[in-house]
Amino acid sequence: MLDRGFHFDQPLWFLGLLLIPPVALWLARSAAQAARAPIHRYADPHLLPHLTGTRDLSAPERWGRFLRWSLLWALLLTAMAGPRWDYTDLRLFHPGNNLLVLLDVSRSMLAEDVSPNRLGRARQELQDLIVRNRQVRLGLIVFATVPHVLAPITEDTTSLLNALPALSADLASPGLQGSSLTRALMRAESLLAGLPEESARAVLLISDGDFDEPGLREQVAKLAEQGVRLHVLGVGTPGGATVPAPQGGVIVDPSDPQRRPVRSALNEALLEGLAQAGGGIYRRADYRDGDTKAILEAAIVSRLPPEASDARTRIWNERYWLPVLLVGALLLPQFRELARRPARRRPADQESGGLSS
Repeated sequence: MLDRGFHFDQPLWFLGLLLIPPVALWLARSAAQAARAPIHRYADPHLLPHLTGTRDLSAPERWGRFLRWSLLWALLLTAMAGPRWDYTDLRLFHPGNNLLVLLDVSRSMLAEDVSPNRLGRARQELQDLIVRNRQVRLGLIVFATVPHVLAPITEDTTSLLNALPALSADLASPGLQGSSLTRALMRAESLLAGLPEESARAVLLISDGDFDEPGLREQVAKLAEQGVRLHVLGVGTPGGATVPAPQGGVIVDPSDPQRRPVRSALNEALLEGLAQAGGGIYRRADYRDGDTKAILEAAIVSRLPPEASDARTRIWNERYWLPVLLVGALLLPQFRELARRPARRRPADQESGGLSS
């Protein structure tokens, strides 16, 4: 058999052809038994249809129908066996591009300096990134004070899209205020450590930068030395807004004697510095597609050699529809004959017709 030549995917279906000889034997024996039936003692064969109202098939008609059935059966088995020839090689999902998203769900992400609020805008950006993505395997960690892994690195983007409506500030521990990027980066490092070192590993931080932690730049630079780059998508405005409180109203500063509301602003200086230390890019989230497009392009820079990531799959051109078309062509005259056959008249109609005549 040639590499691209004609063959069957499931040739065992042809074992069904062994059914034809027993059917032929049964047909011959039943015809012989019908010829010796007791009714043939009472009338000549040409008079029997007038007595019984039915007519036995002649030998040519009987065997002609058998040959017709045998041909249809063989064609159906051929279709089930899966005839095929010729194929197309398709390149599989690139295994060397991995992007782990760190989404900030702390209370400051509920500030409404962008519409509908920072967390809602972050969900929209994440949805755009998932929909536009064609070459990167994605994972998702949400974090406030404690990080939670919602999805490890996966190619199943549908599950990520289904999880987006559930992303809210309620995922954060209600008794703990603020956010800890340090813990989130440590969790991301442990997840990415299981991937090949030569693959492209990157982290996308989506946040307003409302952190007050020492040593973040050093931690990000250490990850970059391990081959894990950090890209940042900033959400919010430099002007900022007040932060809604869980019980209603706004969060106030407990150290302020005047109890003025806490105002959270986008810390672009910190976020740009983290992206620079991590060898990645920084973009501010907006309604245009340029931010997610730039991050995806930066994330697909794989360090794997082309031959290591050139996995392909073979898609054969199935031809099962050809025998199915022949079966339809053989059955079409029979269907047309049934359509032309006049419907049986009902007994009441026959009676009324007979009386009127």
